[in-house]
Amino acid sequence: MATNGKLEVEIEVKSNADKFWSIIKDSASIFPKAFPNDYKSIEILEGDGNTVGSVRLVTFGEGSPFVKINKEKIDDIDDSKRTLTYSVIDGDLLKYFKQLKSHLSVTPKGDGSLVKWSSEYEKDSQEVPEPEIIKEFAVNTFLKVDEYILNA
Repeated sequence: MATNGKLEVEIEVKSNADKFWSIIKDSASIFPKAFPNDYKSIEILEGDGNTVGSVRLVTFGEGSPFVKINKEKIDDIDDSKRTLTYSVIDGDLLKYFKQLKSHLSVTPKGDGSLVKWSSEYEKDSQEVPEPEIIKEFAVNTFLKVDEYILNA
């Protein structure tokens, strides 16, 4: 029997919300260059990578312990609200999960931003451990994006 769950995290970053959002939106070109240990490549397979229906293939680097490839589809994106919803539609994570859908929002907070990320999932079986490592990877990525912006 499969089980459902949800991961959630809120993290405050020092970067301006518009700058943070622009890096997230341009992750296909920036992440592999800026974070090669985590992202080997991000290839846009369908669409432009920034509109609903776009599909991208993420090949993770050596920093990703058990996931090497993910195919993700943008389900919803709103530049004015700085929100993004995407689903994993193929790849290593689907060996463990029947479905995985994530939501990201970036809102101004003081001089910095509040980044909210959540992921709803359905495990393939009860034996699959809770995916805390996915949340940790997301948090580490957001911290690295913040550092990248602050050092640019």
